[in-house]
Amino acid sequence: MICVTSIGSEKPFMAIITDHIPNYHLTGAGCGTQVFAFYVYADDGVDRRENITGEALEEFRSHYGDRLITKWDIFHYVYAVLHHPEYRERYAANLRRELPRIPFVGAPQNGRDPSAASRAREERAKDKDARDSVQGDSAGVFRKFVEAGRRLAEIHVHYEQQSEYKLKKIEKPGEKLDYRVEKMRLSKDKTSLAYNKFLTLSGIPLEAYEYRLGNRSALEWVIDQYQVSTDKRSGIVNDPNREDDPTYILRLIGQVITVSLETVELVGALPPLGLP
Repeated sequence: MICVTSIGSEKPFMAIITDHIPNYHLTGAGCGTQVFAFYVYADDGVDRRENITGEALEEFRSHYGDRLITKWDIFHYVYAVLHHPEYRERYAANLRRELPRIPFVGAPQNGRDPSAASRAREERAKDKDARDSVQGDSAGVFRKFVEAGRRLAEIHVHYEQQSEYKLKKIEKPGEKLDYRVEKMRLSKDKTSLAYNKFLTLSGIPLEAYEYRLGNRSALEWVIDQYQVSTDKRSGIVNDPNREDDPTYILRLIGQVITVSLETVELVGALPPLGLP
């Protein structure tokens, strides 16, 4: 399921993916969550069917001249488009007041005026070879979005299976070995993290903070959420530490950094939208 901030959200637009049924406030307080699932079901949980219609599939195949495009390709393409900086900037106002609209990406315009290039393509449309060439270029761009979206989905859903980014572990002399978290704190320059009284992690790359989920980075979200807290009204204690896996949070910090860095790299490598 691709999840985005709902219409009228107080937060900046964001997109995240999950293979679990999400809470309405998955994207955080102050906004709801709009979910676009690949599969939908009847009310009794049966009759599973694909949520991308055959008409939509045919439209993509026709537009890009590729009969091999699948519904999963479209799903992953959409996830990549929703992460594209140009898309988010260009449609920022729209994304606050309406559901995301997904464009057909085109071939990069090599610095030319996109509208002029579009007119030139139309003028050459009578020439089948030229038309096929433009369509082929656009199909190649589409495939790059599909591959990037597929990889983004993989690392975002299975973040706990990604490798740990190697941080320098500084143990405080005289303190007992301890991996329990109470409340983690970043240094002012955000390159090191006081994990607890025993352990400090250093060498955090600043690029990791470029992957943001709403108002803050994925790493800062984990640091904020994974702390021991007590609800004032009920007295219920929220403790993220795992007795059966004491190093889970420590491992998670490294994995989230790895995911963040790869996300930034994948998004940065996406081709221009190529829109007029």
